[in-house]
Amino acid sequence: QVQLVESGGGLVQPGGSLRLSCAASGISFSVYDMGWYRQAPENKRELVAVITSDGNTNLVGSVKGRFTISRDNAKKKVDLQMNSLKPEDTAVYYCNARNPFTSLTSWGQGTQVTVSP
Repeated sequence: QVQLVESGGGLVQPGGSLRLSCAASGISFSVYDMGWYRQAPENKRELVAVITSDGNTNLVGSVKGRFTISRDNAKKKVDLQMNSLKPEDTAVYYCNARNPFTSLTSWGQGTQVTVSP
């Protein structure tokens, strides 16, 4: 059974930093593309960052230069380092795992990030 558990969310002031982590189990982690998505109230869920099984990364334009995605295959986890946070980064952040061969996709339960003075 695939399980993705996010941690690290919270309340932070504008300009601050947070590090989100996603621990995976029940999958062959190293072959999966891993991503972070976010969903703000009344908005659609959007891709924030993805790291492929071979380590290539892609980040949405609004977070480039501020966020970094990384993975540790030995520990089966993917992190999202978020710096210079802005109020518009406020959302529930979800971890995503996608098998590039089968397109099988799994989601975590989400973690709330709130950026506010």
